[in-house]
Amino acid sequence: MIVVLKTGTPAEEITRLSKELSDTWKVKVEKSIGKHKVVLGMIGETATLDRLQIQEFSPWIEQVLRVEKPFKRVSREFRHGEASEVIVSTPSGHVSFGEHHPIVVVAGPCSVENETMIVETAKRVKTAGAKFLRGGAYKPRTSPYAFQGYGESALDLLAAAREATGLGIITELMDAADLPAVARVADIIQIGARNMHNFSLLKKVGAQDKPVLLKRGMSATIDEWLMAAEYILASGNPNVILCERGIRTFDGKYARNTLDLSVLPVLRSLTHLPIMIDPSHGTGRSEYVPPMAMAAIAAGTDALMIEVHPNPAKALSDGPQSLTPDKFDRLVQDMSVIGKVVNRWSTQTSQTPELLHI
Repeated sequence: MIVVLKTGTPAEEITRLSKELSDTWKVKVEKSIGKHKVVLGMIGETATLDRLQIQEFSPWIEQVLRVEKPFKRVSREFRHGEASEVIVSTPSGHVSFGEHHPIVVVAGPCSVENETMIVETAKRVKTAGAKFLRGGAYKPRTSPYAFQGYGESALDLLAAAREATGLGIITELMDAADLPAVARVADIIQIGARNMHNFSLLKKVGAQDKPVLLKRGMSATIDEWLMAAEYILASGNPNVILCERGIRTFDGKYARNTLDLSVLPVLRSLTHLPIMIDPSHGTGRSEYVPPMAMAAIAAGTDALMIEVHPNPAKALSDGPQSLTPDKFDRLVQDMSVIGKVVNRWSTQTSQTPELLHI
């Protein structure tokens, strides 16, 4: 249930109302400050509460609404229709994710392989316009014999790349025991597709302060995905970015997964959270990444995650879906054309090319 306050409600009145609503109806009250409205979310056993009685509780209350979705905090209704933003502090400054901000580009290799490779790749993607470096220290793999990542030593290499470039770091957390080490380096903690349903892990990242990138499970419905995000928000962390990375369908012959770009308008109607698209995992083939990345921009994504490797043929993981730095340079230039058309591109990100390289 949400309580929409009138424009101009004094701060002290908001504080008083929050406490009195909590004390009177024995619920948890969460404050959400939007661009135009302040909303108080009442969390708990609210099904039997009288909406009109709450409406008359204070003259500062404009409207009381029930949130019909099972995902309460994640629901767009919870913010009275307004989008939220996730602001991430990086060595180069603050970066904002959200539908009212420029598209954020995240790039880098699937796995951290050595210091020279990760630092040089970081420099290249930053020059092209990326704001964050992605790189796996811990890698969940289908086969127990496949490369699993170099673990904590790879985190040190990511820290070196961060120091050399000022890029923010996104890396995956697989085990709650590794959370302190990952949080020491990561500016955004990634929960991968295979752990989207790991509810104990979701609670752990929800109980800490670093923003969380939550990838969609390989066969997860949209409701399941949003309920996973609800676990994180319910544990206290409001800074969640949703990442579509392709889902498993019946045809895997030509692409690794089916990149579900229809989630962009669907999620925009359901949730206030920022949305990222990963066309690299979504297709599994480097030649498909550029058209899907540009399609995602046209469809309204807030961010893109693209795999870049200096020598994809020799990559320890996911080489076939990785772009070379030169191809990434060209892609960013091409993306800028679409990005500027939809008014979502920062002029500091890249230079506009004369033509599209599709």
